[in-house]
Amino acid sequence: MERSKPFGRPGKDKAESVSENRRTAWDERAREFSEHAASAKYPEAFLRILNPRKSWTVFDMACGGGTIAVPLADKVRRITAVDFSPRMLEIVEQRCHMGGIANVKTIQGRWEDDWKSLGIGLHDVAIASRSLPGDDVREYIAKLDGVARKSVYISTQVGDGPFDRRLFESTGRQFDGRPDYIFYYNLLYEMGLYANVAFIPGSGRNLWESHEEALKDSRWMFPGMTDEEEGKVRAYLKEHLVPVNGGWRLPYSRNYSWAVLYWKKGGRGRR
Repeated sequence: MERSKPFGRPGKDKAESVSENRRTAWDERAREFSEHAASAKYPEAFLRILNPRKSWTVFDMACGGGTIAVPLADKVRRITAVDFSPRMLEIVEQRCHMGGIANVKTIQGRWEDDWKSLGIGLHDVAIASRSLPGDDVREYIAKLDGVARKSVYISTQVGDGPFDRRLFESTGRQFDGRPDYIFYYNLLYEMGLYANVAFIPGSGRNLWESHEEALKDSRWMFPGMTDEEEGKVRAYLKEHLVPVNGGWRLPYSRNYSWAVLYWKKGGRGRR
C-alpha cells in the first residue's frame, strides 16, 4: 500500500475550517460507518453495473473505508482511492493488507482540492459512490469527468435513501437529506452528459432482538449524537417498535433504492 499526503495550502479560510470539522466527524465514525456500508449487498450490485475490465485503472473519489475499492481491486489493474478522512484511509489500507491487495494507492484529499497537485492524474474510469457533496456539485462532476478516459459512474440515493426520516426527526434535528438522483440526472443533462441509469434496491434492517439492538443499529444516522438525542431515539423506539416472532420491528417499510448514473466520455450512449 502507498499513501500520499494531502496537498497543503497556506492559511485557513472559513471553508477550510468547516472541512476540518467534517473530517474530524468522519474520522470518529469511520469504523462504524465502514462496517455498515460493507455489510450490505450494495457493493456487489454496484460492481455488476460497473462490469469492470482487468485492464482498467480506476479513480475512486471519497472512497470511505473501501466499500467499492476493496472488492473491485482484483478485477482491475490499479485503483487510486481518495478520501479526506485519514481514518477512512487507514481502514482501506488495513483491509487491503488483510486481503493481500497491492494495487490500491490511497491519497488523502478533498473534492475542492487541486487534484493535479494531489497527483491523481488520468484513469480509465472515475467513480463517486454515494459521495457527491451537495454544494458545487457541477464543478465536482466536471472534475470527475476530466480525470476519466473512458467513463464515469456516480451513485446517489432515491428519495430519502437509507435514512429513516421519522426516526431522525424524532430527535428534533432537521432532516436535510441530499438531493436525490433526479437532481443529478437533470444536472448532467444540462452539462451535456447523457447518463444511463440503473437502480440498486436496498433494504433497511427492520427486525431486531431488542430495543437496544435497534438503537445501536440506528446510530450511524446520527453523527455526534448527544445524550438528549439518544433519549429521544429510545423514546421513539419504545413507542413504535412492535413485537414480531420473538423480535421487534417498526410498523412501516424501510426499503429504499440507490441510483447509479453512468456515461461514456463524450457524453452519449453506453460505454
